[in-house]
Amino acid sequence: MQADYIIVGAGSAGCAMAYRLSEAGASVIVVEHGGSDAGPFINMPGALSFPMSMPRYDWGYMSEPEAHLGGRRMACPRGKVIGGSSSINGMVYVRGHARDYDSWQEMGAAGWSFADVLPYFKRLENWHANGHGGDPEWRGKNGPLHVSRGRRDNPLVTAFVEAGEQAGYGLTHDYNGERQEGVGPFEATIWQGRRWSAASAYLRPALKRPNCTLVNGLVERVVIENGRATGVEIGRRGRRQILSANREVILAASSINSPKLLMLSGIGPAAELRRHGIDVVADRAGVGRNLQDHLELYVQMAANQPVSLYKHWSPLGKALVGAQWLLSRSGPGASNQFESCGFIRSAAGVEYPDIQIHFLPLAVRYDGKMSAEGHGYQAHVGPMRSPSRGAVTLKSAQAADAPEIRFNYMSTDKDWQDFRKAIRLTREIFGQDALAHYTSHEIQPGAQAQDDAALDAVIREHAESAYHPCGTCKMGAVDDEGAVVDPECRVIGVEGLRVADSSIFPQITNGNLNAPSIMVGEKAADHILGKGMLAPDAARPWIHPEWESVQR
Repeated sequence: MQADYIIVGAGSAGCAMAYRLSEAGASVIVVEHGGSDAGPFINMPGALSFPMSMPRYDWGYMSEPEAHLGGRRMACPRGKVIGGSSSINGMVYVRGHARDYDSWQEMGAAGWSFADVLPYFKRLENWHANGHGGDPEWRGKNGPLHVSRGRRDNPLVTAFVEAGEQAGYGLTHDYNGERQEGVGPFEATIWQGRRWSAASAYLRPALKRPNCTLVNGLVERVVIENGRATGVEIGRRGRRQILSANREVILAASSINSPKLLMLSGIGPAAELRRHGIDVVADRAGVGRNLQDHLELYVQMAANQPVSLYKHWSPLGKALVGAQWLLSRSGPGASNQFESCGFIRSAAGVEYPDIQIHFLPLAVRYDGKMSAEGHGYQAHVGPMRSPSRGAVTLKSAQAADAPEIRFNYMSTDKDWQDFRKAIRLTREIFGQDALAHYTSHEIQPGAQAQDDAALDAVIREHAESAYHPCGTCKMGAVDDEGAVVDPECRVIGVEGLRVADSSIFPQITNGNLNAPSIMVGEKAADHILGKGMLAPDAARPWIHPEWESVQR
C-alpha cells in the first residue's frame, strides 16, 4: 500500500490533517492501532468516566513512581481508538490564552504567535453559544468541529459563577474569545447531545473521499532510507507490512507515542538509542524530553440539600439517564456536566491566568468513584504553568512495549507554592454567600488541612493528572539543541518526516489540550501542502489593566 502521505495516529491532530490533505487532492493513509468508537460509553457525554479506563479504548499507560508524590504511579490515559484522546477525554474545549502562543514564538516557534494561530482556531470551529452570550467575532462558524455550551440548569453551576463574582473576579462571557480571565460558562465538543470527537468532525468525512484510507495496525518504526522517511513498518494481522509514502510520513501519535516512535526509528538521544541496540539516524537530544502536564486536586464540598447530580448516581438513576439519552439524546447524559469554570491569576504580577478551575455539581472522581458524602460539588483546580519537566524514554526496542514515562511532578518549590495558592483561592470562592448556603462542610482537603504542611500532605496523596501530557517533540529553531521539529513541524535532521500533535508544544497551554492539538493539525496541514498560511488576525486579547499590582 502507498499514498502521498502516511499519518500515524487517528487522533485530534491526525484526523484534522487527514481531512485537509485529502480535501486538497492528496492521497492519504491513516494508520490507527485502535478500533471503532461506536457505542454509548464514548458517545454519551455523561459517561465520560468509562472510556478512559477501558483497555479497548485506552493505551493504559502509567507513569513510573513519582518521587515527589510519595512514589505513586500516575495514570496517563491516551486514546487507542479512532478520534484518539478526543474520543475518551472530558470534551472540555479551551483554546488557551493568547500569551501562550506569543510565548511559543518567543521560544523559537516562529509563525506560531496568537495572531498566527487564531485564524486556525476560527477555521476549525462551528461554535454554538446556545443563548449564553460570547464573542461571535472571535469565533468560527463554519468549521468541522462543533463547540457548544451546556444547559446550565443546575443551580450550583450558576452559583459558582456568582460566588466567583462575589470573591472579586470578573465575569468572562467567552474565555475562548477576547477575555479568558474570570468566571463564566464552559464549552465542550458536544453536538446534539453526543460527543463530537475529531473522528466525527474530520475523519469520517475524509474517509468518504476515495483518496483517504484508514488502516488498522501497530506502527513499529518509520522506514528511513538515506536520511529520508519513505514509509512505515506496521504489525497487522500477525505479520509485518511496509506502507510507502510518496511524499511524507507524519507522526500524530500523541506526546507519548510520537517520541517513542522516533526513538524506535533511530531519532533521539544517541546514547539512549545505542543502549537499546538501535542504529542512530539522527542524534536529537530533545526527543522525549520537555514532558509537561497539568496536575489538579479535587476541592470537594458536601451539600446540605439535594441539589447536586447525586440523585442520578444510583443504579436505577444511571439506567434512567442512559435510557433518556438513548431515546432522545437529552437529559443529564447529554452533558459532560462541566458547565462553569474559572481562569484566575494567583498573584499580582502574574500577567495572565495561571490557575484553572473546572466546576462540577457532583463530588466524584474522574474514574467514577463517588464521595461517600452523597450530595456535593467540587472544583478540579491546579496551576497551569508548572516549571517541572519530565521525559518519555524507551523500555526496550520492541514497539509493543510501553515506554517509561516520568513526569517529575512537583519537583520545584514553586510547584508547591502555586498549588497551595490554587487550593486556598478556590476555598475562598466556595466560601462566598452564593455557594455557602448550599454547603455543609469540606470533604477534601478537609477543614483540618490549613497550614502548608497539611496541604502539602493532601497534594502528595491526592493530586491527579488532568491528562494533558505534551511537549516531548518540542518545536523550535533549527539551531536549538532541544528542539525536535522546526516551525513547519519537520523533524530536524531527517527529510520527509514531520510530527504534528501535542508533543510539539514548546510550553503547555492554559487549559485543556484538545483544541490546541486540533489547531496544530489544521496549521500543519497548510505547512505540509506548502500553500501559505492564513493571514494573521490582529485581534487584541484582554489583559487585566492592573495585573502588575492587583491579583483580581
